[in-house]
Amino acid sequence: MTPEFIEQRKQDLLKKKQELEEQLKTFTEKGEGNDYQTKYPEMNVSPEDKVDEVEEYENLLPVEYSLEENLKDVNIALKKIEEGTYGQCDNCECDCEIPEDRLIALPEAKTCLDCEECNCEEGE
Repeated sequence: MTPEFIEQRKQDLLKKKQELEEQLKTFTEKGEGNDYQTKYPEMNVSPEDKVDEVEEYENLLPVEYSLEENLKDVNIALKKIEEGTYGQCDNCECDCEIPEDRLIALPEAKTCLDCEECNCEEGE
């Protein structure tokens, strides 16, 4: 991979990081580190509104989790760029490179296509 290719992926990752953080800010509060907490509803409303707010809160919890997981993957990829290991498959013992077209589509990809297709886990 060329330095220009890696720099472009870095810019893609930084943009994605910003977008994920903006989405999280709309319904969460940032805690310690990179941990976000979905805002719990105000309970000084009518009983009917309380039910709606609690239901919305419950619906937002898996969204928060998904966005946080995506953000975690983006941060890992950015760290790999800093360390000079970006684009190497996390699962393959031969340290094969993830194809560039996969990194263009999914710059935070951790595995090559062979590992992705077999759904193997790290350490297996």
